[in-house]
Amino acid sequence: MSTTMMKRTAAAFALAIGSCLAALSPASADVRLKDLVDVEGVRGNDLVGYGLVIGLNGTGDTLRNSPYTEEALANILERLGVNVQGEDFRPNNVAAVLVTAELPPFSRRGSRIDVTVSSIGDAKSLSGGTLVMTPLNAADNQIYAVAQGSVLVSGFKAEGDAQSVVEGVPTAGTIPGGAFVEKEIDFTFAQMPRVRLALRDPDFTTAERVETAINQSTGTPIARMMDAGTVELSLADGIDPARLMSRIENITLQPAQKARVVIDQRSGTIVLGADVTVSTVAVSQGNLSIRITETPVVSQPNPFSRNGETIVVPRTTVDVFETGPGNIATVQQNVTLSDLVSGLNALGVSPREMIDILKTMKTAGALHAELVLQ
Repeated sequence: MSTTMMKRTAAAFALAIGSCLAALSPASADVRLKDLVDVEGVRGNDLVGYGLVIGLNGTGDTLRNSPYTEEALANILERLGVNVQGEDFRPNNVAAVLVTAELPPFSRRGSRIDVTVSSIGDAKSLSGGTLVMTPLNAADNQIYAVAQGSVLVSGFKAEGDAQSVVEGVPTAGTIPGGAFVEKEIDFTFAQMPRVRLALRDPDFTTAERVETAINQSTGTPIARMMDAGTVELSLADGIDPARLMSRIENITLQPAQKARVVIDQRSGTIVLGADVTVSTVAVSQGNLSIRITETPVVSQPNPFSRNGETIVVPRTTVDVFETGPGNIATVQQNVTLSDLVSGLNALGVSPREMIDILKTMKTAGALHAELVLQ
C-alpha cells in the first residue's frame, strides 16, 4: 500500500458503525442523586394470583385441554350460589390467567396499582375480556391486593381458513389501576437510625462524589462511603430520615462512567461509551469472496441399451477471489471515540464487520474498554 493511501486510511480510521452505531457524548451530564442510588429497605414487593377472564368472543380456553379452567369456573359459580355439579357446560369465552403486580413501597390501604394478566391455557386472545375478582398473594402467602377489571390488550389475531395473522401478544394484557391494596407492609422508615444508599452501578469514584456532594449540601459530615456500592448516612437526634432524603435526593453530580462497548449480535447494534480509547494498532479488513457454481450434467445410456440408467453427474466450480485491495489502517495512540467512529465509517465498514473488528482489537489488547456481548 502506498504512503498516500496509508495516510488517507489512517486519517479515516477512527470510527465505526454506520447508521446502527449509537455514540455517546464525551462529556457526562449531571445526574440527580435519586437517579443514581436506591435506599436500602425501600423497594417494591411482587404479587401473583390465579384468576379467570370472562366475556371473550369465543377465544377462550378449550375446556378439554384446560380442565383447571372448568374447575375454577365451577368453584366461582358455587360461591355465587349456582350449583353446576354434574352439569355438562363447556363455554369457550373463559380463560385461565396468572395475574402479576408489584406492590410499590409505602403503598397504603385503598391505593390502586397496575396489574398484568397473562393466559396460561390455550386461549387465542384476551381482547374484550374482564378479569374476575382475583386475590394477589406475596411470597409469605398473604393477600395484599385484589384485582378486577377490563383487560386492555395491544395485540390482535386475525385468521381465515388458510392463513392467520398475529400482531403483538393477544394472550397478555394489562389493567391500569386494576387492583386495590388491601394490606400494608410493615416498614417504619422514620425510626431508622441510619440510612444506606446503594449505587445502582457500583463505582468507587461515583461513591466518593456522592459522599462529598451530600456533606457539602448538608454542611455536616453525615455521609460516609463504605464501599464502591454503599454510602451510609448517620442520623443524629432530631433528624427525620424522610425530610433528609427529600433534601438530598435532588442533588446533582457527575457520575463516573466505565469505558464500555455493548454489542447486540442479533441486530448488529453497537454502543460505544464516551471514555473508550484505543492504543496503537493496525487493522486489516479482507474482502475475500467465494463463489460456488453448480452445473450438473445428465448422462444417458447408449441407444437400445437394456441395463443402462440415466443419471445426473454433479459438476461444481469453486472460485476464490478478492473484490478489491484489502484496507489496512493504523490507529494512533489513545484515539478517542469520535475519531474511531468517523474513521471506520469512512472505510465503509458494516456493523457486522465492525463487531468482528472490535472483538479482535479487544483480544489484541488494543481496545481499552469492557466488551459486553448480548
